[in-house]
Amino acid sequence: MGKKKEFTGVVVSDKMQKTVVVKTMHLARHHKYSKTVKLHNKFKAHDEKGIAKTGDIVTIMETRPLSKDKRFIVKAVLKKSEEAHISLPEENI
Repeated sequence: MGKKKEFTGVVVSDKMQKTVVVKTMHLARHHKYSKTVKLHNKFKAHDEKGIAKTGDIVTIMETRPLSKDKRFIVKAVLKKSEEAHISLPEENI
């Protein structure tokens, strides 16, 4: 078996239970125009302990399929977000 893929990216959503959405970016050269373009992918990753929050920089690693869309797990949180994670109470009007 080959080596498992690892990506580093930013958590863009943590609204699901035990799942985060991670956006990864890489640079590639356009085959016709030879211009460098930014490409991005969004991966759903399993976060068992719920430690990754929106804005955190994380490393994800490929694993067996955990659900229909989930094929990665959160390996480590490299940098926590500067922004405080404070949820405001909803007001009923």
